[in-house]
Amino acid sequence: MRRVHLTLAISDYDQVRELTSGAIEPEGIELTCLNLSVEEIFYRFVSFREWDVSELSMAKYVALTSQGDASLAAIPVFPSRIFRHSSFYVRRDGAVREPADLAGRRVGVPEWAQTAGIYARGVLMHQYGVRLEDIDWYQAGVNQPGREEKVDLRLPPGVRLTPVPDRTLDQMLLAGDLAAIITAHPPTSFKARHPDVVQLFPDVIAVEEAYWRATGIFPIMHAVAIRREVLSAHPWVAMNLYRAFEEAKRRSVARALDWSAPRFPVPWVSEHAARARALFGEDFWPYGVEANRPTLDAFLRFAHEQGVAHRRPAVEELFPAEVRSTFRV
Repeated sequence: MRRVHLTLAISDYDQVRELTSGAIEPEGIELTCLNLSVEEIFYRFVSFREWDVSELSMAKYVALTSQGDASLAAIPVFPSRIFRHSSFYVRRDGAVREPADLAGRRVGVPEWAQTAGIYARGVLMHQYGVRLEDIDWYQAGVNQPGREEKVDLRLPPGVRLTPVPDRTLDQMLLAGDLAAIITAHPPTSFKARHPDVVQLFPDVIAVEEAYWRATGIFPIMHAVAIRREVLSAHPWVAMNLYRAFEEAKRRSVARALDWSAPRFPVPWVSEHAARARALFGEDFWPYGVEANRPTLDAFLRFAHEQGVAHRRPAVEELFPAEVRSTFRV
């Protein structure tokens, strides 16, 4: 059988290593893999569709889907996921000590449609009762000026978002012009251990664990999207790729749980992985639709409430039928 040749762009995650190295070969598919930064991947794929299969921001994908753009179809493979209470940065000497203190203040974001920010604002609204319209929002690059929004927004009534093209969020936070910033990438000042810049939640892991127990939400940052014309020609590609990603992830988790010889340069990595399994369950980094439905439902609600999604899609709209279920023996 002649294999279908596809190009895949994805960042260098351990959980895709066997797939991108060629150790795992998806049935019927020959892959050319590109390991690039997520910023470059998203820009080039959203703007130019330079490859067949791509890691993609959930926010960008949901925004496109809500606007009737059917040129892409995602498979429920989620290489990047992280809780976003850790994305709030404030001044140590400022007036913000808890989320409620953000009401009435200036807060910066790198993009309104950044996936991390959508989850973080969802936390503000639904966990802490802070309304979007109670904050003056400013948009700028975190560490480089000139960053712009990449999707068409429909901001809710009363929400004020001001672009700042000539300054960075880091500069504005240090100058006291912003009370807080919400960003996936830490500001340079925080990474350099500037004494005046701290995270809003000092014991962030405990806060995020409590959030998981209360909501069942484990935030998904990125999915894997396929150009629709590829699936039109070869509908079987979606499930075959999904299975290959699943097997690569299974091997990565096994490495993390290996007590005999640590595979990652992190002290107690196997103990951390075992603790995650005790908290999240046997499959603590799940792919698939049903295992992630609470998170997907929440994100679609947040994205629509915040004007990133023009309408609220159903979970089933995000994934082709071929990968929404599978056979059982």
